[in-house]
Amino acid sequence: MEVRTDQAIIDRILSKAVEQILPSREALEKLLTSGRRLNVYQGFDPSAPTLHIGHTVMMRKLEDFRKLGHNVTFLIGDFTAMIGDPSDKDAVRKKLTVAEVQENLKCYTLQASKIIDIDNKDNPVNIRYNSEWHNSLRFDDILELAYEFTVQQMLKRDMFQRRLKSDKPIHISEFLYPIMQGYDAVMMETDIELGGNDQLFNMLAGRDMVKNHLNKEKFVVAGKLLTTNDGIKMGKSMGNMIKMNDNPNDIYGKVMAFDDSLIIRAFEIITSMDLSDVKERENRLEAGENPMELKKELALMVTSEITSKEEAQKAEKYFEEVFQKKEIAEDIPEISIEEGNTKLTDLMVSIGLAESKSQARRLVEQGAVKINGEIQTQWDKSVELTSHTPITLKAGRKMLKIYQKE
Repeated sequence: MEVRTDQAIIDRILSKAVEQILPSREALEKLLTSGRRLNVYQGFDPSAPTLHIGHTVMMRKLEDFRKLGHNVTFLIGDFTAMIGDPSDKDAVRKKLTVAEVQENLKCYTLQASKIIDIDNKDNPVNIRYNSEWHNSLRFDDILELAYEFTVQQMLKRDMFQRRLKSDKPIHISEFLYPIMQGYDAVMMETDIELGGNDQLFNMLAGRDMVKNHLNKEKFVVAGKLLTTNDGIKMGKSMGNMIKMNDNPNDIYGKVMAFDDSLIIRAFEIITSMDLSDVKERENRLEAGENPMELKKELALMVTSEITSKEEAQKAEKYFEEVFQKKEIAEDIPEISIEEGNTKLTDLMVSIGLAESKSQARRLVEQGAVKINGEIQTQWDKSVELTSHTPITLKAGRKMLKIYQKE
């Protein structure tokens, strides 16, 4: 396929949802306008049975590279998933078996196709698995690759420093992970690797290895991360992700549970919205528009892009009917319980406002739980009860006044 140098797409690749580009933005722009067909990839480890919304950030860039006519690979790390990427992890990942990895990856291609036109007839995307080359490595091959790095390089990583200070184990296999990822780049003769900013060390390892083995420069495009307002990455390990196989009501509700401070960043990194339109939303927010209205736009767009416009509209209607409309209740039922201090999810289950702890947690994450009129964001918070002053607890349409028994 002929390579295009569409400046609008190139600008989007260079600017939207980008944390940093190495060696430089200017050098990559020059390469993209050269007309050369480039090998571009991103790797996805099947360490969980679904992709999540954070993966879509750079998948949109893969699609942009595909539209420009470049050779794009969606790499499934079926080998590296068994080792486990140590990036930003304060504890060793659970080791996965081959069977577990194979079960996890079953839906990855289908889910990715919601964002990437994988089977495009003019320029289809390559689906590859890194077990293709890693399974054939002998021990002496691995030793040869390991000579390219030092223990000091590995120990400089923040998460290893934290583990050393807290006397937590660091497995030798975790040192091998960036080497394996770097070898992926070598085997695919990579020109450009995409990944989240938390992958920077691993991607730079690949940059060094491509230089060593192929004597050429590999570019790195590190994307912005979707984080909670306290800086924690939303993803598989933290258990706070929006999964690609979530139902539309859950996707919409989870976006509505975002802190207001995340709205503009989320428009930029987890939607296909142009940066000019993101700026327009930012201006509206700064001018005093109700964040709820902007968040509803965000939730509708995110849900539409993962499911469909029709399903997203149904989810919006569901949210408005169940969670947004205020109900007037003159006679709120009252209930008393023995405990004076209990976890919110346990309380909701014990008094019948949720059928299970998981449902209670989901209601909290969707912004559907209020105590005395205030939306609750921490599902594991402790709730204090007294015998004298009741609290009003609302979950969806249900509402109760709760006392502690005397």
